[in-house]
Amino acid sequence: MISRRSFSSWYRNRHVWVAVILLATSAGAAVALNSAGAEAEPADLQAQIVTRMRTTLEESNPEQHQHAGHNVQQEATEKGRPAMVCGVRVYGYEPAQVTALADVQTVYGFHLCGVVEQMRPWDVAVKLAGPVIMNMSTEPPGIQVVEATADVKYVDRLREMFPDKYAQLALKEALVDSEMADMRRRYDAAAGL
Repeated sequence: MISRRSFSSWYRNRHVWVAVILLATSAGAAVALNSAGAEAEPADLQAQIVTRMRTTLEESNPEQHQHAGHNVQQEATEKGRPAMVCGVRVYGYEPAQVTALADVQTVYGFHLCGVVEQMRPWDVAVKLAGPVIMNMSTEPPGIQVVEATADVKYVDRLREMFPDKYAQLALKEALVDSEMADMRRRYDAAAGL
């Protein structure tokens, strides 16, 4: 059992406290250096790609999304085209080793866009969705969506267009919950709801 006298002498020993503080500071610095290392740039690049994809899709005409079978006759905005609100998910990009947005050539991902009409709820809005490839080497970036044809099934077309590692993601993953919630909030605001 620890007596009061031994505890008080340990408590008063400044060398012990200096060692404890130095150890805690060193551990904190090591964690900070590891978390701010090589992963900081790609996470920032990922956010830049998401923003660029979203902006490109929202500024495009619905026809540029190349979705067959959608006749979008919505209220025109001041720019003469319907407003779009989009959510995106990046599966990957090429070349994969780049660290700057300007060096990204191709982005593979998923998009879900709602065509905005005033006072029209999300549940009945025209939507454009699916895996998407963006050619970032052009201005504006090129948009190519995956669609089946009379001769090629959707899943086969997806595998033709996407590298295998991204095709596997596209077959089972769409938007994350936070992106979906943000997109719905922005859609409601744009539709005046």
